[in-house]
Amino acid sequence: MIPELYLIQALAAALFCLGIAITFVKRNLFFVLMGVELSLNAANLAFVGFSRTLPAEAALTGQIVPLFSIAVAAAEACVGLAMVILVYRSRESLDSESYTSLKE
Repeated sequence: MIPELYLIQALAAALFCLGIAITFVKRNLFFVLMGVELSLNAANLAFVGFSRTLPAEAALTGQIVPLFSIAVAAAEACVGLAMVILVYRSRESLDSESYTSLKE
């Protein structure tokens, strides 16, 4: 069971690093949002992976926390997408470099 935990945590760490890399490297705002979502889902995977090592009563907490996190991430994705659409209508570009001064 412990080697399985290492595999799950290694996968979660790889997905988290990939999400962070996408967030920092890409200039398209949709890719930036997808990178953030990938990082959040990697954290959820780590929670569920650790919950498998706990006793049955405590394992429920390790599975409920990601459930709430997924609900918050869904709301965040909707709000983020709405903000991107509104900014795109005013700037007509998805390049993140063009959003450095949003005062205009």
